[in-house]
Amino acid sequence: MGRLSAFMSLTAFILGAAAGGGFPQWNCNCDVCRLAWAGDPRVKPRTQTSIAVTSGRNDSSSVTDSPFVLINASPDLRQQIIATPALQPRGLRMSPIAAVVLTGGEVDQTAGLLTLRERGPFGLYGTQGTLSTLAANTIFSVLAADVVPRRAIRPGAAFALPGGIEAELFLVPGKAPLYLEGDNPDLEAETDANVGIELRADGARLVFIPGAAKLTPAIASRLAAADVVLFDGTLFSDDEMIAARAGAKTGRRMGHMPVGGPDGTLAALAGLARRRILIHINNTNPILIEGSPQRRAVEAAGFEVAEDGMRIEL
Repeated sequence: MGRLSAFMSLTAFILGAAAGGGFPQWNCNCDVCRLAWAGDPRVKPRTQTSIAVTSGRNDSSSVTDSPFVLINASPDLRQQIIATPALQPRGLRMSPIAAVVLTGGEVDQTAGLLTLRERGPFGLYGTQGTLSTLAANTIFSVLAADVVPRRAIRPGAAFALPGGIEAELFLVPGKAPLYLEGDNPDLEAETDANVGIELRADGARLVFIPGAAKLTPAIASRLAAADVVLFDGTLFSDDEMIAARAGAKTGRRMGHMPVGGPDGTLAALAGLARRRILIHINNTNPILIEGSPQRRAVEAAGFEVAEDGMRIEL
C-alpha cells in the first residue's frame, strides 16, 4: 500500500515544543510570556520538548496497540501523557512506551525519566557519555536495571527500536549540559554529549535535532534526504535574551544557532527536507506569536512552528 494511504510507516506526536522552562516559563514575564499569562489567543502554551514515535498501522483518528518510542523525557512528561491518549495505559500496568532515546543529558531531556519509575519496563538508549552522566547521579537508580535496561549507542551506527523502527544517532555541534559545561565550554564541539537522531521505517525518514550550534555539511546532507526535519528553533535572533533582559547569554553561547539572519536556520536549511518544523522554542522567541513579523518570516521560508499535540504522519 502506498505511503500516502491510510497506513503510514511512521507516526510522530509532538509532546512538547518549548525549550527548557516551557512556555510561559514559570518565573518569566518577558513580552512573549506576558501574552501567554494574559491568555492572548495569538500564543499557545507549550511544554518542554519531547516527541513520541510509532511505526504502527494507524488511521486518521487512532493508533493501534503498537509500541511507542519517546525521544527525550522532558520534566513535563506526565502532563504530556495525560494529553496524549495513545500513550496512556492499555491494561493494568501496561504502558505503550517501550523505549526512551536520549539526545543529551540536559535536565529538560532527562528529568521525565523519574516519572517512569514505577517498575514499568522499557529500554533506555543513549550515547555512552549521556548514560555515564545518568549513572553518576544516583537518583536515576530508581529505574531498576532489571526493568529498564540501558543500552549505549555509538553515533553513526544503526540500531533497532521497538516496532520495527531503525534509528541512528549522529554528532551535532553543541556543548555539554549546562550543569557540566564549566567556565569555557567548547561551543561547537562534536561529541556524544549532543546528538541528533534519524528514525527510519519503510523508506520514511524523520530527523530530530533539538539543539545545534551550527549546520555541518554532513548534517545538511542527512537533512536533504529526510522527509521531515524537526530542528532547533530556540531563539530567533542571537541576542534575543539579552535584548529582552531575560538573560546574559547569546544563543550561540548556549549552543544554539539563531533562526533568523544570513547565517541562521532559515538560510542554512533552505531547500532541505520535504517538511521543516522548528522545535525547542524558547519563551522569549517571537515566532511563538501567531502573526508576528518573525512568525511570518518563518512561514514565508517554508517552515512550521511546532505545537504540543501536533501529529506528523510519514
